[in-house]
Amino acid sequence: MSNSVVLGAAAAGLAVAVLSYLLGSISFSIIFTRLLYHTDIRSLGSGNAGLTNVLRSVGVKAGLPTMAFDFGKSMLSVFLGREIFRFLSVQAGLPPYIQQYGAYLAGLFCILGHIYPLYFQFKGGKGVLTSAAMLVLIDWRVFAVCVAVFAVVFLCTRIVSLSSIVAAVVFPAVNFLFAFSEFRGASAYGAVPLSYVWITTLFAAGIAALLIAKHHQNIHRLVTGTERKFSIKRS
Repeated sequence: MSNSVVLGAAAAGLAVAVLSYLLGSISFSIIFTRLLYHTDIRSLGSGNAGLTNVLRSVGVKAGLPTMAFDFGKSMLSVFLGREIFRFLSVQAGLPPYIQQYGAYLAGLFCILGHIYPLYFQFKGGKGVLTSAAMLVLIDWRVFAVCVAVFAVVFLCTRIVSLSSIVAAVVFPAVNFLFAFSEFRGASAYGAVPLSYVWITTLFAAGIAALLIAKHHQNIHRLVTGTERKFSIKRS
């Protein structure tokens, strides 16, 4: 691989990371609770700037737009990340599957922006919704399995944190299975090497570890039996 290709890939990666982090840093839970209720969601309930706390603390009036816009910012990040790497692959003559690396990179940094938002003192949400939105574009099959796991656990327990943690644990394994099936057979991007399987699975494992780590307080409450079940404030 020539130096120009390496430099181009590094520039593309940096551009995707910065753009996705800045998009992820737009915390719509904070924005909509300030606009609609003149308060900071981080001063209510669990103090988390995420959808669950919005629904529990102020209700669907702020919860629905928060869900739509947080979902949208993640999908936009992944779309742009993929397109930037698609352009790189065409210009540098790299294999088409390279664009998936751009999608994973964008998803990771959008999640980091959501959790540690530049515009809001680096105090954001836990990244569950943005992770789900990322999977819609990266691989709808992985999205479907993870959402199904989340739904089953939630229906049995009505605890969002436990459902999120279990889905996060499952994510790297499911990602590996589908990526390995693409290595063994045809994929949307043609033939993929075994390195593709491991690189995408490492991305998935890193994202899962980040989500689980952000739930450390929830894990403590789950262990002590004090974690709250899901509820929506009537407003």
